[in-house]
Amino acid sequence: MEEFFPDHSPISSWFYEIPKLDIEKEARQYLATDYGIVMDGSLQTKGLQKLIDEIHGNGGGVLVLPPGEVMSGALYLKQGVDLYLSKKAVLVGSPWISDFPVEETRMEGENCLYFPALINAKGLHGVRIFGEGCVDGRGLHYWKEFWIRRSWNPSCTNKDAQRPRLFFADHCEDVVVCGITMKDSPFWTNHLYQCRYVKFIGCTITSPHEPVKAPSTDGIDLDVCQDVLIKNCYIAVNDDAVVCKGGKGPWADEDPCNGSNERILIEDCTFGFCHGCLTLGSESIHNRNILMRRVKVEESFNLLWCKLRPDTPQIYECIRLEEIQGKTANFLNINPWRQFFDDRGRKDIPRSKVLKVSFENCRMECDTFLNVLKDEEQYELSEFSFSSLRMIAAKTGASYEVLGESLVEDVMIEPKDEIAFPDSITTI
Repeated sequence: MEEFFPDHSPISSWFYEIPKLDIEKEARQYLATDYGIVMDGSLQTKGLQKLIDEIHGNGGGVLVLPPGEVMSGALYLKQGVDLYLSKKAVLVGSPWISDFPVEETRMEGENCLYFPALINAKGLHGVRIFGEGCVDGRGLHYWKEFWIRRSWNPSCTNKDAQRPRLFFADHCEDVVVCGITMKDSPFWTNHLYQCRYVKFIGCTITSPHEPVKAPSTDGIDLDVCQDVLIKNCYIAVNDDAVVCKGGKGPWADEDPCNGSNERILIEDCTFGFCHGCLTLGSESIHNRNILMRRVKVEESFNLLWCKLRPDTPQIYECIRLEEIQGKTANFLNINPWRQFFDDRGRKDIPRSKVLKVSFENCRMECDTFLNVLKDEEQYELSEFSFSSLRMIAAKTGASYEVLGESLVEDVMIEPKDEIAFPDSITTI
């Protein structure tokens, strides 16, 4: 049966093709320990990079990490070089930021000088990171440093704390991350910029929210990406699980470095603790054709969170969430977002829109059903649809009228006695 994205365009066959990655069928394997790499937890950046370069020079192959631990700073995959993490293999990120040399990169909606990730891929076609092993950012050192900086300087930004990501793909096509565990990233866990045809299959992505909060450890950040499948993943992080970004600033929509996220399919996933299961923003100018379905939510502050910056023109359209069950503080959260606000001298407020958003066949317990603020000066809300919903809610929140012309069919809201979540949260 043919299926469709929210704008009624067909979901292509590519989204149904699940890669079968089998290390036993890989002819050209390079076992790290055969090339001088010691799996004893010591820093092996130079050796690992030398091996990656050698595999590339030999025409490609798979770098295999056997059981054990190996620490590294920034690594750069090359064309034709895949990474396989054996069961009980752990690639550990260095706790020293000096092992991540400053370079031109993309961060928080801007192209800038910043630190690379632990694993980097740039301009590659066909990236494979797979196996049953783990990429461990060992972020505790970085998190503690961030909170110390924030206590000394409350206006400290995310970038001020100087932290690497775990995986950054830049202008890549045909990217598959399959089966691995990614944990305790110092900063964003996965960041993909200007990438197309990306699949995350059966991955576990985690970071803690206690006893030390792991600030800004988003699960998967999509930054100007098209054709993305996130399937059978477990994501529990101290920030947003799946985030659509793409640029910020008063004239962000005119910058060729920015752009839209389109044709995103998130299905059969489970979300543990997170701030937002699906978050649009805060650095984002256009998101279109996003479908999230058959998802279980264990504990989240927001199911769908639309962050609307008064300093950035934004359009979020053609979004559908269906067959969602679980528990969240806010079923729908649409509010102005002013973190690190900078109008850069623009006198008028850039207009934004959220439209053509639908929720179907959801069974949720929440504190607030519609946490939506009407702000006609900043943004327009229209064409929302709610059908076959069974909700238990402490507060219904806003009326449907704030969402413009809305379609409401078969929605039942049962009162809830207690509020399990705080009314608001401070996010980083």
